[in-house]
Amino acid sequence: MSEYRRPRIPGATVFFTVALAQQGSSLLLDEIDRLRDAVAATRRARPFAIDAFVVLPDHLHCIWTLPDGDTDYSQRWRLIKTRFSQGLPIGHRRASQRARQERGIWQRRFWEHHIRNDADYREHLAYCWNDPVKHALVGTPQEWPFSSIHRDIAVYAGP
Repeated sequence: MSEYRRPRIPGATVFFTVALAQQGSSLLLDEIDRLRDAVAATRRARPFAIDAFVVLPDHLHCIWTLPDGDTDYSQRWRLIKTRFSQGLPIGHRRASQRARQERGIWQRRFWEHHIRNDADYREHLAYCWNDPVKHALVGTPQEWPFSSIHRDIAVYAGP
């Protein structure tokens, strides 16, 4: 069995990729309000800052900064996935998913990368912004409506 070792760095800034179990699905966009509600409820219960966020049809990328003294992003992802999945039809499940009472909606794991420095942060921020273009969903990052780029551009542009 795999042993996942994740760094425990209080207040870390972390880049994530989280995917649906069914590649090619459009569930995240079809249920974007459900995803927004799940993230908002989780942030109220277990605060964290969203530095960047982009939602594509079957996966998402984001950068979070955890509060000082806090290392538990895994619990936050568990809560987001659970809240999003409640009320949705159960997807195709393997025996292991049935045994764990998983709904078969999300991939079990997520990918995370702890941001090391300002250049690493900018690289992962650009990745979030440009992923819809990479997947040929739009021609420019600004055309994708499910991205924090719109908030970020407004912040960087100033008043």
